[in-house]
Amino acid sequence: MPELWQLTISEASEALRRREISATELTRAHLDRIEQVEGSVRAFVTVTDQQAMRDAEQVDRLRREGVELGPLAGVPLAIKDVISTKGVRTTCSSRMLEHYTPPYDATVMTHLHEAHAIMLGKTNMDEFAMGSSTENSAFFTTHNPWDLNRAPGGSSGGSASAVAVGEAMAALGSDTGGSVRQPGALTNTNALKPTYGRVSRYGLIAFASSLDQIGPFTRNARDMALMLQAIAGYDPLDSTSINAPVPDYSAALTGDIKGMRIGVPQEYFVEGTEPGVRAAVEQAIETLKSLGAEIGECSLPHTRYGIAAYYIIAPAECSANLARYDGVKYGHTAKKLSGGLIDFVSETRAEGFGAEVKRRIMLGAYALSSGYYDAYYLKAERVRTLIKQDFDAAFARFDALISPTSPSVAFELGSKVSDPYAMYLNDVFTIPANLAGICGLSIPGGFSEGLPVGVQLLGPALGEATLLRIADAFQRATDYHTKWPETPVAKKKSRKRS
Repeated sequence: MPELWQLTISEASEALRRREISATELTRAHLDRIEQVEGSVRAFVTVTDQQAMRDAEQVDRLRREGVELGPLAGVPLAIKDVISTKGVRTTCSSRMLEHYTPPYDATVMTHLHEAHAIMLGKTNMDEFAMGSSTENSAFFTTHNPWDLNRAPGGSSGGSASAVAVGEAMAALGSDTGGSVRQPGALTNTNALKPTYGRVSRYGLIAFASSLDQIGPFTRNARDMALMLQAIAGYDPLDSTSINAPVPDYSAALTGDIKGMRIGVPQEYFVEGTEPGVRAAVEQAIETLKSLGAEIGECSLPHTRYGIAAYYIIAPAECSANLARYDGVKYGHTAKKLSGGLIDFVSETRAEGFGAEVKRRIMLGAYALSSGYYDAYYLKAERVRTLIKQDFDAAFARFDALISPTSPSVAFELGSKVSDPYAMYLNDVFTIPANLAGICGLSIPGGFSEGLPVGVQLLGPALGEATLLRIADAFQRATDYHTKWPETPVAKKKSRKRS
């Protein structure tokens, strides 16, 4: 029998319902797992162990009283430290918000509390979600459980690693240009970027408001359906939320994909993709074909401009969103105050922001400046429209598209820190989905030289059920998603708790 921390949500939910295990036992098993491996992986910024045990005890009490509970009741989860949690500090892994404690919950947290899920803590990330390796955290670097000398991806690397190594049964991250899917690919976890507006952004600390979307990490497609069911839906507190019914995602997992049309975009199989990654994705395509899917080629001709457009639009929105951190209302304040207001704000931001955040603020401010707005930002938005039109044309022919999630397996820590462009290229296959506002799901697709390879499924707006159906069928035919890394145990380093 597997350890409690190795159970899927579906397995644990059934065991809890039958009272074969208790929520207290399940939560304690995951806290013990954190104690065991956190010194090696370093996924958490804050561990909320006392609150987690209190919440687990409440779930057990409700069950004893005969209250009917949902599938997430008593399930231990991790939350990316960019999502507001009432009474629990939310840092964005930045010195700017190192001591910030939100007075309110994000809408996704409200949903999870209503489902009686258990929050184990807040996970490490690239500062303000800007990065692809979690090396831009102001506090420490998270390590990939599959090879501790390699990056777990980013910016949601802490959440991905926590799920991959059994520190949490599932986790929430945020995806602005691939920040859920890319770390999912590098850590052998399932990682979903929902359609823009499918999940409320209220309480998600903003990076680029027209691109950000909260998404889950899980161990399989069935667990993903349960997580998405819990957090999806219209929210009047989010003006970009889609007012559309939420389907029963679990009902879509029939195991049958015969006749489904899956397109292979030729622009996503390009020079620069590692041979092992390409081979794994091609094998995944053959597996789907053997399950009855109809495979065909398609073209997304404006994909080549995706990164250029993204790195104008995202920094522009970042420069506007991060203007609020001026040292006056909340967050970091400069220790040495000299000169007037401009000097005060400059010193605060120089101390509070890291190098990558400063780089993107400057890029964005330049793109929006007088004389350059039309040449850069407006042109990038026009390219964005063309990218969306490419996807619209493709989805007129296909139910879903398939591609690599990342052009490489996990890379060595430090290997790309000094080359921002090389780091940005990690998101070449994930960025277009954010620009178009469609949904994307990365699933474990095999291994190359012992490291995980992610396969990306892309669907039209509100097409999550289709992606989950394909992923579930694939996972019934393969066992990549069941593999565990052999993570060395290290003495746990000090970690702030609450």
